[in-house]
Amino acid sequence: MSFILNKVDVVDNISPADFKKNYLDKRKPLVIKNLTKDWPAREKWTTDYLKSIAGDLEVPLYDNSKADPSKPINSAAAQMKLGDYLDLIKREPTELRIFFFNLFKHHPELINDIKIPKDLMGGFIESMPAMFFGGSNSITFLHYDIDLPHLFHTHFGGRKHVILFENKWKRRLYCLPNATYALEDYDVLNPDFKKFPALQGVQGEEVFLEHGDTLFMPTGYWHWMKYLDGSFSLSLRAWDKSITRKAQSVLNLALKGGVDSVIKMLFKEKYAHYREKLAIKRAEKAFKAGKL
Repeated sequence: MSFILNKVDVVDNISPADFKKNYLDKRKPLVIKNLTKDWPAREKWTTDYLKSIAGDLEVPLYDNSKADPSKPINSAAAQMKLGDYLDLIKREPTELRIFFFNLFKHHPELINDIKIPKDLMGGFIESMPAMFFGGSNSITFLHYDIDLPHLFHTHFGGRKHVILFENKWKRRLYCLPNATYALEDYDVLNPDFKKFPALQGVQGEEVFLEHGDTLFMPTGYWHWMKYLDGSFSLSLRAWDKSITRKAQSVLNLALKGGVDSVIKMLFKEKYAHYREKLAIKRAEKAFKAGKL
């Protein structure tokens, strides 16, 4: 058994008016197949090309293991030269992935290979294009982005499985208190509803991204991702026009980022266990009350 999952809408192209009316304003996900049709990156960016320009860069690597409460959030499992890592994901399955890497900082000329879709919406944070790499079988745990941007997530070189949930489900997803990620003890693809009953009835959306596809993820959307092939993605971030949303972003960064990290470092396992128990209590309370 799994969640109740609907398919994400997919279009080849979309007009700015239709995008705003049907997806941006409604905060509804969408895959645009041809958004990158005129991007030089669509054909140019291969693992061999990236290795040729940045292969000697040392990069942090992450795996599928549960976060260690004794270490800072997003602590790397290993380090490797980017070229060696790209060879690895081409050669064999691996859990290792690269998270939120700004390759443009090292090679600013790469910005000429993409076209930021300003015709669809404004507010893009042009200084923060982030890249993500993964070997087949690597997983990005269920979470939403702490600063609450809209995301345009373009995939290159293979396939990626993505499952999405509206933020309204966060308690039923066992969201950890003071955090933007869920309890890591259940399998999103095959959850144990006896052990985690609050997941029953949770509704989400699902899509399989292919080379060149761009997924629009609205602000606050939870996302879980699995690389089906060794491949990589680019995320472009844009602020929501709402002042309230921007204020929530700042609050999240202060409380769920700064303050929570300090508490986590001070109390380590005790704090981790406390948060997990509270996440379970809140989720099951919401489920029994028939609430989100």
